[in-house]
Amino acid sequence: MNISMLGAGAWGTALAVAAAPRHDVLLWTRDARQADQLNLQRRNLRYLPEVRLPAALRITADHAAALAHARDGLLVIATPMAALRERLAALPPQLPALWLCKGFEAGSGALGHEIARELRPEASAGVLSGPSFALEVAREQPTALVAASSDAALCAAAVQAFHSDTLRVYRSADPVGVEVGGAVKNVLAIATGLVDGLAAQDGESHRPGLNARAALITRGLAEMTRLGVALGARAETFMGLSGLGDLVLTATGDLSRNRRVGLLLAQGLALPGILQQLGHVAEGVYSAPTLLARALGLDVEMPITQAVVDVLEGRIDPLRAMWQLMSREATSES
Repeated sequence: MNISMLGAGAWGTALAVAAAPRHDVLLWTRDARQADQLNLQRRNLRYLPEVRLPAALRITADHAAALAHARDGLLVIATPMAALRERLAALPPQLPALWLCKGFEAGSGALGHEIARELRPEASAGVLSGPSFALEVAREQPTALVAASSDAALCAAAVQAFHSDTLRVYRSADPVGVEVGGAVKNVLAIATGLVDGLAAQDGESHRPGLNARAALITRGLAEMTRLGVALGARAETFMGLSGLGDLVLTATGDLSRNRRVGLLLAQGLALPGILQQLGHVAEGVYSAPTLLARALGLDVEMPITQAVVDVLEGRIDPLRAMWQLMSREATSES
């Protein structure tokens, strides 16, 4: 099977590495110098330096060649959310596409399927998501993902492309729910990082612990589900890989960039310095204000998301944000 991966960041590189032993994979980067370096060094030193690229994996900066390669196979967009519109707009009208990015588009507040519907209403489209750190996928550590699309044939192509002994790919007909889960969990992971960062501080009375983390994740899942249902998703999707699964991984895993943002904010570091230190995109930072705006527009209450936005924008410190959440009026769990 021919697979073209548009984007040579950590996640695009990891999936290309995973598929290359079984398929003809072409990894595209817009930077010709990066393509030369990847071909020469056989490592993605910026995004995935620990993993050697398989000899069978081909790398190019030729966009037309990448599209031609995928014409009878599968095209996967592996860019950050900010570049999804550009990549979709550059595709031939009928070429099906999957994307890997998770988040809401800044400005429009659109999810990936909404951008695709606007730009390419006749083309099949979908999302590949789930609880997955790129490094573990590239190392062939057991992982499960979900391919979601209204086009069953596109889901089947994703399964054919990536399902293996170490990578399970499930199918879903609810791309809205899968996308909402993938976007909201990043913001909730920042919140969990804030709580875990406060828990690690000495000398704070009533500092949070594991109980607080569990409560935050559980109530965060409730926020995610409320928003998803308001946007047309199925509630049961959020109990699956792209909802609960991705939330637990990103909120607790040490490889989570979004959780790392929360940890460092709790230590008193400034956000610009944190982002510079990360060196990678933390989608939750950019998605949080847009996510909150969409929720408010739908009259969906998301107090944890509101607290994260207030902390990110410097209106409140992490400790005060936590106590504001704890002091909310008691109500029914459901």
